[in-house]
Amino acid sequence: MDNLAFLRAAIQAGTPLLFATLGEVLTEKSGNLNLGVEGLMLLGAVGGFAAGLATESALIAIIVAALAGALGAFLYAVLTVTLQTNQVVTGLALTIFGTGVSGYAGRFMMGDTLPRTIRNTFVARPIPLLSQIPFIGDLLFNQNIFVYGGLVLAVIMGLYLSRTKQGLNLRTVGENPSAADASGIPVTRYKYIHIIVGGAISALGGAYLSLVYVPTWQENITAGRGWIAVALVIFSMWSPYKAIFGAYLFGGLDIIGFRLQQTGFAMSQHIIGMFPYLITIVVLVLSSILKRKQYAPNSLGESYFREDR
Repeated sequence: MDNLAFLRAAIQAGTPLLFATLGEVLTEKSGNLNLGVEGLMLLGAVGGFAAGLATESALIAIIVAALAGALGAFLYAVLTVTLQTNQVVTGLALTIFGTGVSGYAGRFMMGDTLPRTIRNTFVARPIPLLSQIPFIGDLLFNQNIFVYGGLVLAVIMGLYLSRTKQGLNLRTVGENPSAADASGIPVTRYKYIHIIVGGAISALGGAYLSLVYVPTWQENITAGRGWIAVALVIFSMWSPYKAIFGAYLFGGLDIIGFRLQQTGFAMSQHIIGMFPYLITIVVLVLSSILKRKQYAPNSLGESYFREDR
C-alpha cells in the first residue's frame, strides 16, 4: 500500500467531514445543538448538483449549495431561537426534511453526471513552491480547491473564535446568554447569524460529495457522514484546529476497506464499512467517560428566553 497515496485519499475523504464539523462547531458555540447536519449536507449536495447540471458553473453550484444549507439552518433557527422548540427534536426533523427533499429532487437526476467543465474545476491543483516540499508538499499542497478551502476555513474559524471581539462575544452567548444579554450583546442576532453560517458551511460538505468526490448523483450520497460530524465535534472538543485531525482520521477509516482489499486482506467489505460508525460510537462512549462535555458551551441545547433572566 502506497502510504502517501493513502494519506492523500484520506484527506480527500475527510474533507466533507471537516466542513460539516466546522459548521456544527460554529452552531454549537452559539449554544444551539443542531442534529440536522445530515439533512443540511443532503440539501447542499442536491442543491449544488442540480445547479451544476443546470448552469455548468462550479461557482454557481457552490453558491446554491451554501444557500440551500443556509435556508435549512434558518428554518432551524426560527424554530429553536424564536419559537423555542426542542433543539434535539427540531434537528432530527431537519435531517428528515433534508433527506426527503434530496430524495425527491434526486429522482430526476439519478445517474446524471456533472459536465466536464465543473469536474475540471475541481481537479487537484498544486500550489507553486509549497507543493515541492518533500512529503508534506504532495500531501497537503497538491489537492483540489475544496481541500484547501477546508483547511483555510478551519484556521480562520479558530482565529475568529479566539482572537476577535465577535468570536469572544459568540462564546459568551454559548456559555451564558443571560450574562451576554446583560452586557449588551444581541444574543438572538448572534444565534441567528452563526446558526445560518454554520448551516451553509455544513452544506458545503455535502456539495463536496456531489460535485467532487462522486460527481454522479446517488441517493443518500452522504451515507451518514452528518452523524459522524456531530460526534467529531465532541472528539475535537469544539476546536476547529483539532477538527482537522479528527476529520482526516475518520476519512482514513472510511477508505481503509478499499485499500486493504487491494493488499489482498481477506475481510468482508460490509464489516470494514462499519469501522467509521463503530469508532463514532466508541468516541461518544469515551467522551462520556472522560467527561469531555466539560469543553462544551454551558448553555448548549438550552433555549434562551430573555424574560426569564
